[in-house]
Amino acid sequence: MGTPETYNAVQDMVDRNVGRGFGAKPAFVDPDRSLSYQALQTRTCQMANALGDLQIARETRVAMLMHDTVDYPVVFWGAIRAGVIPVCLNTLLTQAQYRYILADARVQVLFIAAPLLDVVASLLDELEFLRHVVVVGGEGGDYPNLEGLLEKAGAEFETVRTCADETAFWLYSSGSTGDPKGVRHVHTSLMYVAENYGKNILGIQQDDVCFAAAKLFFAYGMGAGMGIPMSVGATTILLPGRPTPTSVLDILKRYNPTLFFGVPTLYAALLADPMCRPQHSSDRLRLCISAGEALPENIGLSWRDRMGVDILDGIGSTEMLHVFLSNRPGDIRYGTSGREIPGYRLRLVDEDGQDVGEDELGELLVSGGSAGDGYWNQRAKSRATFVGEWTRTGDKYTRDRDGYYHYCGRTDDMFKVSGRWLSPFEVEQALTSHPSVLEAAVVAHEDDDGLIKPRAFVVLTRPGAQDGVFENLKAHVKSAVGPWKYPRWIEFVDDLPKTATGKIQRYKLREGECRHKNAGKNVGKDEVRSHA
Repeated sequence: MGTPETYNAVQDMVDRNVGRGFGAKPAFVDPDRSLSYQALQTRTCQMANALGDLQIARETRVAMLMHDTVDYPVVFWGAIRAGVIPVCLNTLLTQAQYRYILADARVQVLFIAAPLLDVVASLLDELEFLRHVVVVGGEGGDYPNLEGLLEKAGAEFETVRTCADETAFWLYSSGSTGDPKGVRHVHTSLMYVAENYGKNILGIQQDDVCFAAAKLFFAYGMGAGMGIPMSVGATTILLPGRPTPTSVLDILKRYNPTLFFGVPTLYAALLADPMCRPQHSSDRLRLCISAGEALPENIGLSWRDRMGVDILDGIGSTEMLHVFLSNRPGDIRYGTSGREIPGYRLRLVDEDGQDVGEDELGELLVSGGSAGDGYWNQRAKSRATFVGEWTRTGDKYTRDRDGYYHYCGRTDDMFKVSGRWLSPFEVEQALTSHPSVLEAAVVAHEDDDGLIKPRAFVVLTRPGAQDGVFENLKAHVKSAVGPWKYPRWIEFVDDLPKTATGKIQRYKLREGECRHKNAGKNVGKDEVRSHA
């Protein structure tokens, strides 16, 4: 990229767009407000001054527990302009998780959406390093609100001369495999994503309008909703609430975005909605993108056939900030994660760290300039994940002769049946390709003889319509992926445990946290259970 040693990301993402004549152009639009690039520049300067008024020093952390509104980029980029480190928090965690993260990050200021204040109010006095609480989007009693702080702050600020390799922001991992870990990202990370994925794969242009159902606190959502569009002066549509089929279709129809970023579970839910038709969507939509988890082939094909727009499936991670392996326009193979993208190198290695051959199973390693600078206060995990220039993803893949990568599952999710490796994702794809199934998750389970077999948790498209479904699904999986891979047990559930980013938390299924009260009937050695 040729980035100078002294570099502050706000100059590329905000100031440069004003300098290019995009000052009056909308940068962010939420259901109630719009924020131009010129207004964003002014308000981030006010935000930086407000942090100074609160006596928050450079390189200290401030937490953002905020919904996706135009206030989000103001706080985020204002902190970065001041050399202060924003820590972006998931808005759907428990009080115990907030206690852990806020203490772990030693945040000095908490910017919190007014509706979320009650969730953390009782623990705020326990936090040793917390000095200020600022309420966003409403009144917070004795706490000041963001608008009031900004109004009192000056509109001129000299951007802090940060180093290109200096930490700019933190993201906490989504917790799909346990407690979240704080990943430190440097100032150049977002522009690296924008240059290599945004421009080379998406062909992002300044006249694009982006809508990411993935939230800004999520690495995928941050790149899709801030880094990629802001790198060229494009516009982002924000959805503060939960991305349901109704709310997503409303945004698509009302704002006519050109790029839509979703996750597999959302695409499946949209396809199950009878209103999901081209006439109820954007008539400017040129590409849809999926990440977070691998996209089942049947969902990609069904979406293309119904909506007339392809989904580019890819994989990224919090540790790498965004997508590094992807399908691309004109080069899509549904059922694969595509090929490596410019700026990144990939390897598949066995348990001894040796490269595996064509169509052989291996763990995916990635090298690229958007890699995090390690986990906060987790030295052993940092050394295990960030190994020199390579980052271990924890994902198992095979690579075919054409260079396309086929997802097999998380390292912790893979297991052997009859001495052969089984990919939970492969069985899940087979299950979700059946018209009765909306979602599915597969985990290892021990039978009465102590042997490991697949166990499935299934969400039906028509809840309660279970008669005969187990035998149909068993036969369907046998014919689709092999007779030894079918699930010996199926539990019908109302939903699956997921992170706020849409990733299925299979470890909770393995631990039995999803067990419901009512057991069903036995079918020979196989078992079906229903959860009400």
